[in-house]
Amino acid sequence: MTAPGSTMLEDRYGTKPRRASKRSYWVIGAIALVVGGVVAWIGYQNIGSAAIETQTTTFSNLPDDRMKMTFDVTRDTPGRPAVCIVRVRVLDGSEGGRKEVYIPPGAGTTTVSTVVTSRGEPVTADVFGCSYQVPAYLSTHMPPSG
Repeated sequence: MTAPGSTMLEDRYGTKPRRASKRSYWVIGAIALVVGGVVAWIGYQNIGSAAIETQTTTFSNLPDDRMKMTFDVTRDTPGRPAVCIVRVRVLDGSEGGRKEVYIPPGAGTTTVSTVVTSRGEPVTADVFGCSYQVPAYLSTHMPPSG
C-alpha cells in the first residue's frame, strides 16, 4: 500500500539515488593523478633548482660607509649575461645599500667584486638575487651612469 501522493514524489525525485560505477571511480582517480603530476611538474620548474647560484666569498669595510664584497656566480647557461642584486646591511639588520651588478657571459664559475655604498656603517653583505633579465642600462654598450 502506498501513501497518497507517493507516486508523485517518486516521479519527481526518483526511488533510489544512483551509485557511481567502479569504472567512474577509476576515471576520476586517473584524472586526479594526471592533474597532480602536472601541478608537481610546474612547481618543480618554478621552485626547483636555481638557474643562477651565488656564494658570497668575502666582504670587508671601506672608509665612508662602503663595503667591498666578492661573490661567485654559477649559471646553468654560462654563455648568457646575468644581473645580480647585492646589498649591505647595517647593525640593526636593515638594508643599508643595494646595487645591481652586471655578470658578463663566461664559462664555469665567475668571481665578481664590487663596492656598495651604505647609508650607515655596513656590517654584512649578501647577494639578494640574480636573473638573466639584464636591464638595458646595465648593457656593456651603454656608458656608465655616475
